[in-house]
Amino acid sequence: MSNTTQFDAIVIGSGITGGWAAKELTEKGLKTLVLERGRNVEHQKDYVNEFTPPWQAPNGGLPERDLDARDYPVQSKIERGAFGWANRQYWINDRENPYEQVKPFRWHRTDVLGGRSLTWGRQSYRWCEDDFLANARDGHGNDWPIRYADLAPWYAYVEKFIGVSGQPEGRKDFPDGEFLPPFAMTPVERALKQAIEAKWKDRCLTVGRVANLTQAHNGRAQCQSRAICNRGCSFGAYFSSLSSTLPAAQATGRLTVRTDSVVEAIDTDPATGKASAVRVIDSRTGERLTFKAKVIFVCASTFGTLQILLQSRSAAHPNGIGNHSDVLGRYLVDHAGAGGFAEIPGFMDTNYKGRRPTGIYMPRFRNLGGQDPDADFTRGYGFQGGAMRDDWTNTAAMSDDFGAGMKRNIARPGKWIAFLGAFCEQLPQAHNRVTLNDKVRGGFGLPQLSIDVAYGENERRMNLDAGKQAEAMLKAAGAQRVQLIPLRTIPGVSIHEMGGARMGRDPAESVLNGRNQVHGVPNLFVTDGSAMASSGTVNPSLTYMALTARAVDFAVAELKAGRL
Repeated sequence: MSNTTQFDAIVIGSGITGGWAAKELTEKGLKTLVLERGRNVEHQKDYVNEFTPPWQAPNGGLPERDLDARDYPVQSKIERGAFGWANRQYWINDRENPYEQVKPFRWHRTDVLGGRSLTWGRQSYRWCEDDFLANARDGHGNDWPIRYADLAPWYAYVEKFIGVSGQPEGRKDFPDGEFLPPFAMTPVERALKQAIEAKWKDRCLTVGRVANLTQAHNGRAQCQSRAICNRGCSFGAYFSSLSSTLPAAQATGRLTVRTDSVVEAIDTDPATGKASAVRVIDSRTGERLTFKAKVIFVCASTFGTLQILLQSRSAAHPNGIGNHSDVLGRYLVDHAGAGGFAEIPGFMDTNYKGRRPTGIYMPRFRNLGGQDPDADFTRGYGFQGGAMRDDWTNTAAMSDDFGAGMKRNIARPGKWIAFLGAFCEQLPQAHNRVTLNDKVRGGFGLPQLSIDVAYGENERRMNLDAGKQAEAMLKAAGAQRVQLIPLRTIPGVSIHEMGGARMGRDPAESVLNGRNQVHGVPNLFVTDGSAMASSGTVNPSLTYMALTARAVDFAVAELKAGRL
């Protein structure tokens, strides 16, 4: 491949949004190059630990503490067992890729083709109309340049391709989608639903809407309910770039993928103001290369994208491309949270089958349509959780018995445990930002990214309220021994970092317009989490995908009309 190869389109990043951009661009006839900083991973072939049983795990499946402390001090702290012996190879080496934490921030990131689409939680929810109106209504953050109606057909378009299982609920504040049949709730979850909805008429508890297939779909197999999705799935039973969008792009014959390609900067043409090329460092050889295209999509995940845009400095963009108003890198948001565990007495004659890859969901009920009189915070939160029987390890740990008695106890399913955990919306604030530290160099000699993000007083009050509400609902369902715990007190833990290149109507207050175009650079688009002007309360990945498909549709139409 020449170092001046010309493409119709370049996509930076191969994760959830990069895969979608590649699929849409190639299917619309564009010769497209995907640049991925991580190494190549081949679907099925490279899921090396997918079928490894626990008793064959290295180190007995226990953490390799010296290795993790040396090379993965940030990644190894990811919650819910998402990092471990079975998938360590997907995550980035923190020692080789350092970043500066002005305040504690856990930047969880992968370093392979497919990005975090291999390891994501797959919870897939549409935003509602209120989410797009919130900034304008309460004055925190700039007004979104789009509304739910602009994105609704693109949500449907994406859902039909990726496959989302879920239960329609018929609520305007929790829009339904194009669903495959839902996973079943456990007996205690059904009891929770009945108790909570009977006491609070404004609350809805449903099974989690998840991008795992409950039936064969688009050439991919049904979920096997193994709950080991983060190892990779040879069945293609959950949506990832490797199983879905990149194969679709490859099938067009118009896709070129280049891994081990760290993007240094995007160049612009001084004469036209358009983005003209992408400069790349080959991470294996150190060779520097340049690729040109008519249209460029930046889909490198929120912080990766911001780093590339900030590094793209020129006479026309001295503070980074798109940073004419000092907004680039600011107004970062995430999801804070608090939650509660409890024992649910009874139901000892009930159980469930398989390891369902989702939990339960309760959409936002606080400050909807106005401020609740008893709420001392702005905006709200949704709950995720579940109810399941305790496993034998906990039973053994809690038992006072020994010998044959202990064996009998651990051979039976344990008691029922229920959990509710909130995802609290963080308000956009200018001081929550990332910058480049030119005095400290990271991987490949590039400036280190400096992250200065913290939760504020509003998030603290919201967390307190979420804990109280979780306790009240669990007790309403007859729970005992309720334990409240802080969740996601350090930003980054939820892996929902958003903002920094937010969309907006006014170029003085935003980086992107309503079509995800960089203001003033018409052929440069950004469609990952950095484009978000606020965080809402639901998981954001489905919205990223819908924004990407919509932006590509616009970009190709403009390109073919000769306006890009």
